[in-house]
Amino acid sequence: MKMGMRKPSIKKSISARTTGNLKRQVKKATIPGYGKKGVGWIKDPKKAVYNKVYNKTTFGVRDITSTGETGRKKVDSTEPVQYSEKTIKTSYYVTIACCIILIPLSLLLMLVNTLLGIAFLVFDFILYRLAKTMKNKQ
Repeated sequence: MKMGMRKPSIKKSISARTTGNLKRQVKKATIPGYGKKGVGWIKDPKKAVYNKVYNKTTFGVRDITSTGETGRKKVDSTEPVQYSEKTIKTSYYVTIACCIILIPLSLLLMLVNTLLGIAFLVFDFILYRLAKTMKNKQ
C-alpha cells in the first residue's frame, strides 16, 4: 500500500477532467447504482476497503495547492467556518516549522539536483505565504 504523495500524471488528470457529462448521464440511466454513494461497498468490498485506505494515506499535488474549495460539495450555510484561536495558532507554527526544515533541505537538494532544489524552494515560499495569510485572517 502506498503512503505519502502520489506521483502526478498529467495524462490521467486530463482524462479525468475531459470525461464528458453526457457519458456519465448515459451510464447513470443504463447501469443501476452507477454514481450512487456506497454502492462500491456492495459491489466489490475488497476494492472499496483498499480505495478507502489509499485515499486516507496518500495525497496529491492538488491537495497541497488547493485552498480547500473543491467545487464538488455545496454547503447550505453562508457562514464561513470558524476555527478556534488554538487551532489557527497551532497550524501556523506547524507550517512555519515545515518551512524552516524545508529551506536547508532544498539548498542541499540544489547541490544534487538543481531543478528539484528550486522546486522545493518555490514550494517552501508558497507554504510560507500560506502561513502568513492564515495568520493575518485570524
